[in-house]
Parts: sequence; structure tokens; C-alpha cells
Amino acid sequence: MRNLRTADADALAVTAAEKIELLQAAIERVIRGKPDAVRLAIVTLLAGGHLLIEDVPGVGKTTLAHSLSRALDCSFQRIQFTSDLLPSDVIGLSVYNQVDALFEWKPGPIFANVILADEINRTTPKTQSALLEAMAEGHVTVEGVTHALPNPFMVLATQNPIEHHGTYPLPESQLDRFMLRLRIGYPGVADEKLILRDREHAEPLDNMQAVMNAADVTELQQAVTEVSVDDAIVDYLMRIVAATRSSEMLDLGVSPRGTLSLFRAAQALALTEQRAFCLPDDIKRLVVPVFAHRVAVSTRYSSAMRRSEEAEAVLREIMKTISVPL
Repeated sequence: MRNLRTADADALAVTAAEKIELLQAAIERVIRGKPDAVRLAIVTLLAGGHLLIEDVPGVGKTTLAHSLSRALDCSFQRIQFTSDLLPSDVIGLSVYNQVDALFEWKPGPIFANVILADEINRTTPKTQSALLEAMAEGHVTVEGVTHALPNPFMVLATQNPIEHHGTYPLPESQLDRFMLRLRIGYPGVADEKLILRDREHAEPLDNMQAVMNAADVTELQQAVTEVSVDDAIVDYLMRIVAATRSSEMLDLGVSPRGTLSLFRAAQALALTEQRAFCLPDDIKRLVVPVFAHRVAVSTRYSSAMRRSEEAEAVLREIMKTISVPL
């Protein structure tokens, strides 16, 4: 299945992987014992996507977002989403200048390379929707005027599970803009002990140094698109997508945007592992984090599990029925 690759392509993968390993190591000095979560965050960045981190309070959602932003020498803005936040507080607005008798555009905090949308599901749907155009198209339109966002552009959003009080569930259209959703989970005993020692005298975030700049990110994102994906793997991906759309356990299958997200994320995952080609395992590893927030489980098959866990369980059952290419 592996395509023959040129020496240049293989050398590019190794060079990219060296930069990626530096980035991962920098973040893991703050986020202890969660290498998979860190790797998926990096995959999202390299694939040019947006990341939704969902978990209970206090497990490091915001810290992971901060760590990634600190490791990048890029512009960064944090937006704390609350029930009284307005769309103009996110995007910006035109303000009348009495001296010049003109309206002046005042950009909002969304005009940065990396955006931390903290507790995104604590604000109203109207404000949540302010991110839709920005996340899908890389620009915002206000009063008929389109304003381009910087490149690269990534939204790192955190949210508490929707079953918690004071939250507004993100609509399907908003969820579909996120390439991946991940959970961090509680640390192990040994890792939690390291977390305590790390913070005994100082905050590790304060000592983080940038290991990559915007140009590096753009270069790596371009390298991702050069990763080869065999036709057999594309067919495997399409069979999984088709199964989500025909499954009686799901009321909502995966969208074409979700299909493209898994394709691009698989390329990025391969690059992080010093490969210039994708493997079936790349698809298998990413199906749940890429697809689970995009599908809706039928009420006929709902259980005592949380909605996100139900979707993950259904996807795992679907994966068992799809033959893996050799």
C-alpha cells in the first residue's frame, strides 16, 4: 500500500518531525502525563483546524491551550465567554470618530493567530455564532465589509460537559467547525505528584519559551498537504463516513467537512510520526476525536452515558464492521 516517495519527501518529514518534537516536549513540561492529548492538539494546529477541549473543570483544559500558545511565537488572545458577552466583544465594531466624521473599524480580540475561547458554552448562541464565519473562512464580515484574519489562525475552545449547569449546548453548525474534540482526563497519581512539584515554587507556564513562529507553522501546514494518502486508505475513510450516514443508531451522520477534517488530520498525524505517507491506523486513531462531536445518536439508542460518550461508543461499534485495508 505504501507509495514510493522521493528522498526529498522523506527528508522533509524528518525535518518537520524535529520541529514538532520540540513543540511537544515544550508543552509536555507543563501538561504532565497526557502525551496523546498534546499530540492531538499539535495535529489540529498542523492540519489548519480548530480544537475543542471538553472536560470537567480543573483538569487542564485552559492550561493546554495556554501551553500551546506560549510555545508559539504568534499573536494570542484569550476570550472569556460569559452569558453577557456580545458578538461585537469578539469580532469588533465600527466606532464613530467625531474629529474625522468617519466610522473607524476597531478589531476585536479574534484578530490574532491563536485564540483561546475559554468556556465557550457559557455564552449565548448568538455570541457563539459570531465565530462561525471566522472559523470556516478565515475572515469576518461586519456591516458589509470583510476583514481578513491573520494566518495562521486557530481557535482553541474549552467547554465543560453540556450536562453541567449554566451551559448552552453548541449547535451542530458550530461543532462542525472544530476539527477535533478531545478530553484530557484526570492525571495518574505519579503525574499528579509531578504537577504539584512543578508548581511548588513557580508556575511552569511563566517559564515557557517559544520554539516555533508563525512562519514555521505555515511551513509545516504546507508540509502536511504533501503527505501521501493511498487510494485504499481514502476508500477506507469513505466507508466509515458512509456507515455513519446509514446507521440506524445515528440521526446525524458525518458531514463532508468532517470527511475532509479526518483526511487532513491523518496527514498531520503521519507527519508528526516522521512519515511522508498515511497508514490505516492513522484513520482508526482519529475517527473518534474527529467524528464523535459531529454525529447525533438516535434517542432510540440513548443510554445512561453522556451524549459524547454515546457517540464514541457508536463509532467504535461502526469501526468493527468496516474492513481495514491491508
